[in-house]
Amino acid sequence: MLGIIRYVLFAVLVISCITAALYSIRARKMSDPLDRGIFHASTNIYMGIMLVALSFIAMLMFSGSTPAVIVEAVFMVMGAFNIFAGIRSKSYYSRQKSARS
Repeated sequence: MLGIIRYVLFAVLVISCITAALYSIRARKMSDPLDRGIFHASTNIYMGIMLVALSFIAMLMFSGSTPAVIVEAVFMVMGAFNIFAGIRSKSYYSRQKSARS
């Protein structure tokens, strides 16, 4: 069962890494600042998911030593902050875009 969870977390890590890169590339190609903001916010969300998945993988793979727990906690907090900031930014840019239209 633990092996299946590791594979699922690894798949989530790879998928979120690829989608974060794709959204980042798309954001840099946009000329409209609101569209660029929406794509950057999506990049933040997927980077947060990637960091949270990475922290869960580290929790499952390494023993509970103090440095490992500190690194896992830092990744978890950074990932949660990126998800929160990305959702907040995406809603802001979406409201601005709908108000402009």
